[in-house]
Amino acid sequence: MLVVEDEQHLADLYTDYLADRYEVLTAYSGEEGIARLSTDVDVVLLDRRMPVVSGNEVLAEIEERGLRCRVAMVTAVNPDFDIIGIGIDDYLVKPVTRDDLCSLVERLSKVATYNDKLQTLTSKKLKRNVLRVEKSPAELEDSDRYQQLEADIEALADSVDELATDLDVEKSDLRL
Repeated sequence: MLVVEDEQHLADLYTDYLADRYEVLTAYSGEEGIARLSTDVDVVLLDRRMPVVSGNEVLAEIEERGLRCRVAMVTAVNPDFDIIGIGIDDYLVKPVTRDDLCSLVERLSKVATYNDKLQTLTSKKLKRNVLRVEKSPAELEDSDRYQQLEADIEALADSVDELATDLDVEKSDLRL
């Protein structure tokens, strides 16, 4: 996890809030945040308004590098419709509490897990569909690998459903 916050006391506070549960890197400016970005970072908590390099510029760098991390703005800037067009996963307005930050990070971690599992489930379902077209029902029934694929799909579907319930995602939101 990476905290990017130009107010040192807030950056240190957020780091302290999260350090007992997560490995946390701290950056005290947008430039330092960009320097600390890596593929090892799963979640970025990003102040929006920072001097020299803004949170939006850090976000642009994340997108340019194609990093697969979750990003939440944690900022004093009240959200406006412009947040629709920026690549963030969540938005918190300061001041924030320990519970706010911990809940945010937990939610973003679940979203990442949900997305990964949903992608794996979709891939397995597509393979199953190809096999259903190309193989006879008898061949499918005789194949241990196909039976394992079916079991994997069922287990993954259950896991995705649990995560969706946890995240309060409506079934209608899951249409592919």
